[in-house]
Amino acid sequence: MPRKTFPCQSRKADFFTPNSSFEDMRTDVAKENELVEGVRQMISFMGDNPDRPGVEKTPRRYVDALKDITIGYQMSLADIVNGALFPIEHLGERNMIIVRDIQIYSLCEHHLLPFHGVCHIAYIPTDKVLGLSKLARIAEMFARRFQIQERLTYQIAHAMEEACGPLGVGVVIHAEHMCMSMRGVQKPGSITTTSALLGCFRSDPRTRQEFLTLTGNPQK
Repeated sequence: MPRKTFPCQSRKADFFTPNSSFEDMRTDVAKENELVEGVRQMISFMGDNPDRPGVEKTPRRYVDALKDITIGYQMSLADIVNGALFPIEHLGERNMIIVRDIQIYSLCEHHLLPFHGVCHIAYIPTDKVLGLSKLARIAEMFARRFQIQERLTYQIAHAMEEACGPLGVGVVIHAEHMCMSMRGVQKPGSITTTSALLGCFRSDPRTRQEFLTLTGNPQK
């Protein structure tokens, strides 16, 4: 059975490599100035004076902040891994490797409001291990984009699979969404949990249970 894909994810290159046309737009000064002007109009529309002290430079600051928050569009899996794959010497080293409580911050693509929380990434290597910091960098690459948590979890898992060809991968994310806390239902403190299990993490109940037990409690 073919693996299920999400819209815009049918080709791995769509989310493992930077979008060149997007990069060109980010360096287009005229387009950036249009965006700054759009933020000025938004401030005015909301009832404030975009020229008053304290707010007059906000449109530029907001655009600069948004570019930083979405820097993940300019990152690639190849650049992140950068050869940091190390051979394992004994089959006994094929144990579960977990990096827990990776702090993530992202923007919900539905409301452009933040969601934040922790990400746990685990894998069982085949013949090579990936540098530990690379797991956090992979999570960062996908978090710093317009996202939904479900897709973010999926992308991190498949990037790990692509990066080191492990026997299996598990990813769990616990996050609070400001679109639920600040607006709408207004339930601060509500935590959304998502998981993605590949390879032996899906097929072997003992491996799956070990992983979910070790990563089941959100750290606040």
